[in-house]
Amino acid sequence: MADLQVVPWILAIPVKRTAIAKSRLAAAYPQHRPELARAFAVDTTAAALASGLVRAVLVVTDDPVVAADVTAVGAHVVPDLGDDGLNGALRYGASIAAERFPGHGVAALSADLPALRPAELTAVLAACTAPRSFVIDEPGTGTTMLAAAAGVDLDPRFGVGSALAHQASGAVPIELTGIDSVRRDVDTAADLAHAIQLGVGPATADVMSLVLGSVTGSEGLAC
Repeated sequence: MADLQVVPWILAIPVKRTAIAKSRLAAAYPQHRPELARAFAVDTTAAALASGLVRAVLVVTDDPVVAADVTAVGAHVVPDLGDDGLNGALRYGASIAAERFPGHGVAALSADLPALRPAELTAVLAACTAPRSFVIDEPGTGTTMLAAAAGVDLDPRFGVGSALAHQASGAVPIELTGIDSVRRDVDTAADLAHAIQLGVGPATADVMSLVLGSVTGSEGLAC
């Protein structure tokens, strides 16, 4: 385990304002969508910080509530200063990470991994031996993590078809088994159901208990 502390990673996690985040959850969770988006970010951040290969987490956001919540679990907050979308936020976060933590690799991690397990993230980071590596999401077309070794440009290409875009840019896919929680990002109600089967973190579990209460009434929570 001592080797895990030799060259830990810096993670950059981008978080949209929760008022507009996770729009595809709105139909299933109209009252709790913003709370779920915020909970996903908090659980992702807390799990990342619990990995032995993570020195620090920088959350790139201009949502003040998210900023307060992730600061409370130990993250650094970087204001999202531009209008250059997700990739712009990640490029900015990566530049701040390189400035504050020289000599460390930087990994961009999706903020919607509520079932993230620290041990699985550690295994993934340990496997990032190429200059740039990435994790393909559960559906097989997107990316949940993109990592660049110290001194290597992150060059994020998140968006539709990002798995192919990252591979075309020279990043190497991480082909490990047993990393379901790193691959399970949540965009839809079906995604969330799968994450719950894997086991979500406490913030997401708390919101889901509110969802259950709003559907069944307080009697449904008595058991």
